[in-house]
Amino acid sequence: MLLCKTILAMNYKILLSLVLLSFLNTSAFCQEKYTLNGYMKDANNGEALIGATLLVRELNSGTATNIYGFYSITLPEGEYTVEYRYIGYETQVKTISLNSNQKLDVELSSESQQLEEVVISAEAEDANISDIQMSAEKLDMKTIEKIPAFLGEVDVIKSIQLLPGVSSVGEGSSGFNVRGGGVGQNLVLLDDAPVYNSSHLFGFFSVFNPDAVKDVNLIKGAIPANYGGRISSILDVRMKEGNMKKKEISGGIGTVFTRLAVQGPIKKDKASFIVAGRRSYIDILAKPFIENDATLYFYDLTTKVNYKLNENNRFFLSGYFGRDVFKFDEQQGFDWGNVTGTLRWNHLFNDRLFSNFAFIVSSFDYGFSFGENDRDKFDWSSRILTYTFKPYFNYFLNTNNELLIGGEATYYDFKPAEAIGVSDGVTQDISLNEKFGLESAVYIDNTQKLNDRLTVRYGLRFSAFQHFGPGNKYEFELVEPGRRKELVSAEAVGSGEEIASYTNLEPRASMRYQFNRSSIKASYTRTTQYIHLVSNTAASTPIDLWTPSTNNIKPQIGDQYTLGYFKNFGKGNDYEASVEGYYRDTKNQVDYVKGADIFINEYLEGDLLNGIGRAYGLEFSLKKNVGKINGWVSYTIGKSELKTEGINKGDWYSARFDQTHNLKVFGDVKLSQRTTFSANFTYLTGAPITAPTSRFEVQGMVIPYNYYDSRNNFRIPASHRLDLALKWDPTKPSKRDKKKNDDYIVFSIYNVYGNKNPFSLFFAQQDGRATAGDAIDTFAYQFAIIGAPVPAISYNFKF
Repeated sequence: MLLCKTILAMNYKILLSLVLLSFLNTSAFCQEKYTLNGYMKDANNGEALIGATLLVRELNSGTATNIYGFYSITLPEGEYTVEYRYIGYETQVKTISLNSNQKLDVELSSESQQLEEVVISAEAEDANISDIQMSAEKLDMKTIEKIPAFLGEVDVIKSIQLLPGVSSVGEGSSGFNVRGGGVGQNLVLLDDAPVYNSSHLFGFFSVFNPDAVKDVNLIKGAIPANYGGRISSILDVRMKEGNMKKKEISGGIGTVFTRLAVQGPIKKDKASFIVAGRRSYIDILAKPFIENDATLYFYDLTTKVNYKLNENNRFFLSGYFGRDVFKFDEQQGFDWGNVTGTLRWNHLFNDRLFSNFAFIVSSFDYGFSFGENDRDKFDWSSRILTYTFKPYFNYFLNTNNELLIGGEATYYDFKPAEAIGVSDGVTQDISLNEKFGLESAVYIDNTQKLNDRLTVRYGLRFSAFQHFGPGNKYEFELVEPGRRKELVSAEAVGSGEEIASYTNLEPRASMRYQFNRSSIKASYTRTTQYIHLVSNTAASTPIDLWTPSTNNIKPQIGDQYTLGYFKNFGKGNDYEASVEGYYRDTKNQVDYVKGADIFINEYLEGDLLNGIGRAYGLEFSLKKNVGKINGWVSYTIGKSELKTEGINKGDWYSARFDQTHNLKVFGDVKLSQRTTFSANFTYLTGAPITAPTSRFEVQGMVIPYNYYDSRNNFRIPASHRLDLALKWDPTKPSKRDKKKNDDYIVFSIYNVYGNKNPFSLFFAQQDGRATAGDAIDTFAYQFAIIGAPVPAISYNFKF
């Protein structure tokens, strides 16, 4: 306890020092100053504009809106010419006499011609060089909708896999990998709620309904102090708030599923809602051809309501409900799904202090059943349930300092297995005890402009985790490195009693030095992850297990260093180029003993190992932002390795999500006023696998064997794919302005040249038992999930 109190006291002193440093610029001068603040919104629907900019011409300085569209800037008394900007929207210029604090909400109108040309991001034209943030990728839905997708369906997760440093272990795999990290090392947020499984249909589609999504932000490095809990990346998805101006209906009918979204004002400019739903119908179309009532489908519902109480208070309530069902017959099959809910309260304390309080619940569960009748069956279910409270304060100190202060507390309830087996009418309960934990954090973060060229962002996050009962505290003994540990004792722990606890300091720092049309950026980030996704498969699956840090499983800690050069060229910043280098060290990386058993294993902690990891690489990116032809090319060369005592003879070995080369090309061509053509090409180095190096022959049967005890010693072949899409508006240009609805048709071909990209390899001998004395042939079989072109058509509408 004394140690904890000492650490806390040190943290408070560090936080206080940062706050005092932030105030240095505010106390240097005593001249009269006033604050201009407000919200920047879309004039068409009232949606908040995230990252919109305000520029004061006289000072050649300004600020940007936060994630709720709020801005605040403090200036000396005087008259100013202020520009309100957001790419794809008409710039508004206002002359303001600032002799008192003023609140000014601004609504920007979309610029139709420019909207047709801009595809990369909804940011300031030079945001890639002027913004302090690096190692981040932002996509708006206008961009995502133009990317060719599987079966013609717009998808958030598949879209971000086209960005530098992002990949997957194979077609049809769940989740995504960032800079050599695992799927479970990404924090995926939907309106602040964590999403523990982001995939439908085993990874072919994501849980995010494109009709309900407004903004997608992926942070691969330089993670600000207000984010924590994962060591690889943050995917922050923000939902639309609902049209404040008019009722709007949109949706689409595709090859796999139908979607429908309704949004509009509850009270104009006061309250609004959005409801968006999807349901696949593979099961309905296939029903006449399938016996035993087999079925496979998914559905989801995304909802949000926002209410403006007054100028200083606004409330949001959002939720997600989704499920996948895969049944072999009426009694056998499995299903999984997410439920999230977020209640947020925005409160403006004064002209410069903005706050947000979020109350969040999130749950992911899965289950499966086998057996032909009630006398012989097996039922298993598992779940992770979390409750979170997040207070957040955004203080606009002055034109040179923007301060974030906040905290976070998450209560975890893990249910590893609720399992009931029935054999010949005899019931056996083999369920595992629930596990409980509490993760908490406080942070402070300041963005400080030191001069016209140099801006720094620095922060500190203090995190803590406690794993407590009721449950058992296990002690294991290491018999041989890399092998299953032997159980020494199992101590029963009462409700609320501590099993293990950890505390960590997580410093964050980044800088940007800007030249005329280029900049250099660098950052250092330490992150800590207290919960772990346990999986012994090459790709993440819905039945992977989340488990907390314990006295045997230590929290993962990552230190990432990044350095990048960013440059714009061409008329009006038409082209963006960048190169980033990164290096990440990881402590307490979770690995597995040979033959690890992760299913219904009370002693799972004895099958898990703690190792170290490292990931490093270079990311190259070139984008063309405007014109009839635009898109991007990205290439990443990287390495991700692990080192665990007792595995691979103690030497470094490739992580299963290591991919040396990662090439992505996306292009979009406006052929006419009615037709747009797009294409993307991907090339990925094959993922590592552990392959046998020798074999035994016993009575005509081959038994594979890894003689050198090597881990991930072989790679499956590289994968590459070309996708095409054609978007066609059936309305003639002369009649388009008279139409009340907006509809279009998308024709697409996924995997145009039918490449059989390998998902996995397996080894087997020739069919049948060999004749005595003859050589036994063995073969490597390549398994591809999609090995042919997949055409699709979808109809999309909005009115």
